[in-house]
Amino acid sequence: MEVTRILAIRHGETAWNVDTRLQGHLDIPLNETGLRQAEHLGRALSERETVDAIYASDLSRAHATAQAIGRWMGQTVQTHEGLRERHFGVFQGRTFAEVETQLPDHALQWRKRVPDWTPPGGGESLLSLQARILAAVNALAAQHTGQQIVLVAHGGVLDILYRAAARLDLQAARTWQLANTAINRLLWTPQGLSLVGWGDTSHLDALARDESSL
Repeated sequence: MEVTRILAIRHGETAWNVDTRLQGHLDIPLNETGLRQAEHLGRALSERETVDAIYASDLSRAHATAQAIGRWMGQTVQTHEGLRERHFGVFQGRTFAEVETQLPDHALQWRKRVPDWTPPGGGESLLSLQARILAAVNALAAQHTGQQIVLVAHGGVLDILYRAAARLDLQAARTWQLANTAINRLLWTPQGLSLVGWGDTSHLDALARDESSL
């Protein structure tokens, strides 16, 4: 049977995560906590796992997290734009509170998770995001059947993957964690994703942070 094991990981913390400021496609670096999280993660994976390939979003917060894993595991990191965060259009650079006060009509569509709503200013709808992410993950996983790979991406990406694996629609209320550098385990076959384990932050102690897709 064609099976690929996936360790799906959100990037380490950034200053904008702390500020609840939407990053989207803006290239925000890891803060000091994020760098420490990435090192803890890389060490833990090197002690616990065998990994055949490491892929990351090309945005620096994800790529730097993946590079820390690569250093500990003696692997190179390959970037893939398909693993980028959702493009939030004019929401990018604003805090949650600013979005609510400055763009209330659009904020309502965002809160309701309207699948075909597109943030103004070049943003992506949830449907477009879902199609992009699943196409990227399917393509990467199909190259590594019988192996285990690491995918380092973003909160919005991890949210889509959880919904796909758990067979939940795009508007289902989120009850699962999307903590920075948590280890999330998925199984891929040509029929789709399935959930193995989610939200392991045992390597972080009190370093992990969870807020919605930033």
